[in-house]
Amino acid sequence: MKIEDLHIKGLSTEEVIESRNLYGNNKISIEKKNHILTVMVDVLSEPMILLLLAAAFIYFVTGHSGDAIFMIAAIILVAAISIFQDHKSKTALEHLKELIQPDCKVIRDGKEDKIPINDLVIHDVAIVEEGGTIPADGKVLNSYDFTVNESLLTGESLSVAKSSEDDVYRGTQVSSGMAVIKVSAIGDKTQIGKIGIHLKEIKREPSLLQIQINRFVKGMVIIGTLFFILVWVLNFLKSNDALDSLLKALTMAMSVLPEEIPVAFTTFMAIGAYRLMNMGVIVKDVKTVETLGMADVICADKTGTLTINQMKLARIYALNSSKVVSPQEALNDSERKLIEMAMWASEPLPYDPMEKSIHDTYSSICIKDRRNDYKMIHEYPLEGTPPMMTHIYGNKKSEIITAAKGGLESIIACSDLTTTQINEITNIAEDLSNEGYRILGVAHADLQNTNFPTDQREINFSFLGLIAFYDPPKDNISSVITAFKNAGIRTKIITGDNKNTTLAIARKIGWKDPISHASGDMIMKQSDENLEEIAITTSVFSRMFPEAKLKIINALKSSGRIVAMTGDGVNDGPALKAAHIGVAMGRRGTEIAKSSASLILKDDDLATMIDAISMGRRIHSNLKKAIRYIISIHIPIILIVSIPLILGWVYPNIFSPVHVITLELIMGPTCSIIFENEPIEKNLMVNPPKSFTLNFFNYQELLGSTIQGLAITIGALFMYHYALRDSSDEDTTRTLVFTTLVIANIFLTLVNRSFYYSIVTTLKYKNNLLILMLSLTIGLLAMMLFFVPVRKFFEFAPLSNLNLIICIVIGIASVIWYELVKLARRMHT
Repeated sequence: MKIEDLHIKGLSTEEVIESRNLYGNNKISIEKKNHILTVMVDVLSEPMILLLLAAAFIYFVTGHSGDAIFMIAAIILVAAISIFQDHKSKTALEHLKELIQPDCKVIRDGKEDKIPINDLVIHDVAIVEEGGTIPADGKVLNSYDFTVNESLLTGESLSVAKSSEDDVYRGTQVSSGMAVIKVSAIGDKTQIGKIGIHLKEIKREPSLLQIQINRFVKGMVIIGTLFFILVWVLNFLKSNDALDSLLKALTMAMSVLPEEIPVAFTTFMAIGAYRLMNMGVIVKDVKTVETLGMADVICADKTGTLTINQMKLARIYALNSSKVVSPQEALNDSERKLIEMAMWASEPLPYDPMEKSIHDTYSSICIKDRRNDYKMIHEYPLEGTPPMMTHIYGNKKSEIITAAKGGLESIIACSDLTTTQINEITNIAEDLSNEGYRILGVAHADLQNTNFPTDQREINFSFLGLIAFYDPPKDNISSVITAFKNAGIRTKIITGDNKNTTLAIARKIGWKDPISHASGDMIMKQSDENLEEIAITTSVFSRMFPEAKLKIINALKSSGRIVAMTGDGVNDGPALKAAHIGVAMGRRGTEIAKSSASLILKDDDLATMIDAISMGRRIHSNLKKAIRYIISIHIPIILIVSIPLILGWVYPNIFSPVHVITLELIMGPTCSIIFENEPIEKNLMVNPPKSFTLNFFNYQELLGSTIQGLAITIGALFMYHYALRDSSDEDTTRTLVFTTLVIANIFLTLVNRSFYYSIVTTLKYKNNLLILMLSLTIGLLAMMLFFVPVRKFFEFAPLSNLNLIICIVIGIASVIWYELVKLARRMHT
């Protein structure tokens, strides 16, 4: 049966336009906030901006209007950078939201079409199927084994059967079957639009990485507060000038506050999600980006993920025949009846690839097509373990056809077979399974009245035979599995198919790991302790149902693994939601699978996950580089501001807020623009993934960055004492120290592009923004040193060529030594 057989024309193009003009489209209104105003309020409430405002106020009060104007300009620049970064992030996320919007099937001008859900209009005729979401409120016109989960509206978890003239509501999910509905309400007029369920603000829990970074930033804020109080007190005791002491204390607070870190985190995640989108990976939850690089287990569905998802009826075996044949061969009456009963046991309007193949095969072999002569009078939906289904049809002559198909074990259990017949059937099924075929049993019954039993398994069936489907592996899947293995990621097959078929596919794709197996029934019987061990060591899971899949995912998570799960069906929903990274298929995935997942592969190709994981590792690695850079460059600023004051040196306050904010303006774009754009290092995808811990950095990483910062501090303070030995004044001392810091900053950026490969190697990495940002930094330094008005404003002094060369040498030397550390690291790996 086809859509044309329903004799439903749907709306014409003109009627669609007329309905849209009268009633609008299917978009639900959302109260829009003033985004620019919100961003401005957020920016002006940032700690760094508040410090700058305080400094500007003090400068105005004390008569330093030039410095005050500079601070105001700095506030505008910092705000502009923040707004730009926010806009860049928001733009990336808006693109993602557009892609996540679902489509729906409609009948227009007598033809089936797929349109965006927002384009539905009143009186449209829509087709909804198992795993999908009802796109608008409406009434059922035709239905087949149609049940809907309305818990979104009613809170009731049990699915509700729907038939002709029943109401259905937008946002509810199709649990089984299919239906044709006529749209009666759209947009804000739908039940969900009136209640506003989708608008409820849900408080999002911060991710582990956010918690790690927030903990680090809070620690720095506490340290900054303590130093702020210390510097204010010490300066006040010496000068007895409260405002001047406060200004110097604000300088210290600015030097400590790592406001670049949250900005870098937000930028990296949002731009990372946008990059993934361009690779064909739709990120529904930006937090997933940070987890991608950590994944060490991928649980893959077989059908459509490892195989091409073109399930064709390839072999049949009729019980009364002596051989397995192809449906394309000349068939006897028993074989024809087997295919016809398989067709009656399928949905009249098939949406499952196997059922479509059954209908197509029946159309090609039937002498007289009887599908329009019969009407379904009773149905038993797909259920049980393994599942089976039964359909009962009748015609005007009161003739009844009862047909069932499903998992072989269930069909055999319901049929009257001898032990010899069972052994014969089982042996043939096993042979076919070993060749990679998916097997279904088919049976029929002779029911004479309409007093149908409650349970289909109570019917006395006659076994007709086997139908075998074949779905070959994808051409690239062997290389994909190998790439995962090389990256330290274990792949596991989790499928509802039987053991032999699954193992056959595993062997055909050249499975590298020892093939260990467990079934869904076996999983459900295990204790939590045993289950964790089985989940870790087993590579193939067959006959898996939703509860068993969920138990495996949770067991892997409990063992400390970061789990990605791929799926496309309704039954995959719980496991997709439970996994750290739920991956739904974009083309064939059901709406339930897509709504449960955190990632959607637009091309349904598992190979895309390699690129996605590579991007995840790149983002995580570059974020670490950015934050380690921030740590290393903040340490010398903090110590240069505090040590001369605490130890009572000749020039205790060589840096003012003007100098610190200038350094901050150099560092901020460096960490969030240069490092975000860094390419992936070649060793990231040939090493095991980094594990999630409570701390973003391990001890060695934090120690390394701290030592880098201390080395830069030593270089800068060396220039301080070099100036004193040369009897230089305060302006010259300030110029030497500041110049050394900026040079060290430039080379720290170059050195920290990799903590493994040498600077000679990383200079070959392509990053156009690196050249731009470093050129701007050098240009800014040159302006401060050689352009007299700017030099006077910063209270700098002219430098001799010798002193400039010494600054460059010391700045480079304070950073370049880390290349020896990297050399030692390469020699020991």
